[in-house]
Amino acid sequence: MPNRSEITLADGVRLSVRTRGPADAPVTVIMLHGWCLDRRTWHHQVTALRQVQPEARIVAYDARGHGRSTATRLASANLDQLGDDLAEVLARFAPTGPVVLAGHSMGGMTIMEYAHRHPADFAARVGGLLFVSTTAEGTTHTHYGLPRHLAALLRTGETVGTGVLARAGTWRPHRAVLPALRPPVRWLLFGDVCDPAALEIAMTGIGRATLRSIGGFRASIGTQQRLATLAALAAVPAAVLVGARDRLTPPVCARSIAEALPGAELIVCPGAGHMLPLEQPDVVSAALAAVTRLAAARKFDDDGYDQAA
Repeated sequence: MPNRSEITLADGVRLSVRTRGPADAPVTVIMLHGWCLDRRTWHHQVTALRQVQPEARIVAYDARGHGRSTATRLASANLDQLGDDLAEVLARFAPTGPVVLAGHSMGGMTIMEYAHRHPADFAARVGGLLFVSTTAEGTTHTHYGLPRHLAALLRTGETVGTGVLARAGTWRPHRAVLPALRPPVRWLLFGDVCDPAALEIAMTGIGRATLRSIGGFRASIGTQQRLATLAALAAVPAAVLVGARDRLTPPVCARSIAEALPGAELIVCPGAGHMLPLEQPDVVSAALAAVTRLAAARKFDDDGYDQAA
């Protein structure tokens, strides 16, 4: 059974955290979810990793303003803050030893921000990386699978809409609105096949996110540029996964990340969309297990410092 916990961050925001596995595990896996979602995005991978690597410690948490975590101030609804939040989670739940960071969508961008803002800690602790359906180039390549002129119109509408939502405070989407959102969410987030249970996880994640978070994080997500940060990292075992039908972070985003990371494995899943942990759970779980095994085999000293860094 997971251990239900909570961490109060420096600014008073409380993060809802679930941990599994021994506190003195040889490796800790931190799972970070995407924008407007929550930690349940990773539930298949949690189950699979517990089966194949029961000695690993797993930490999954809801980002500020998402899931069961408390709301954030608008000024803190950005990737900079999420990178600092990850640093606090690591200090509390994995203070020593090697860690694997697994990020889906905004979660992957959070990892990049952590690497940018805390480079010494990153080099000392991170033994493996999993980037799933994410980007290091903001919305540079986001065309929603549409012709460019239509994509430009949609992006303008999205930018205006999220700006309004960002100022709507800590209210959450009314449950009466959610059924109307199901068709566009299914089209935007999923590929050729969509399991109803997977769509339900996405919809309840949206329903739990505050309007401030839905709108507020959009600006920094759109402008982040971290390819140079990735290129400066040591040769950490890494896998980069993307769906061939991803409308938000298309394969070109994954290719640029894989090219920036020394030795990263690139996996493109035919027919899949943006929600790979739910659409292709076995593929994502296998990649995570492989990276975790490599991370556990790396040489770290007693304080958790990577001797190869």
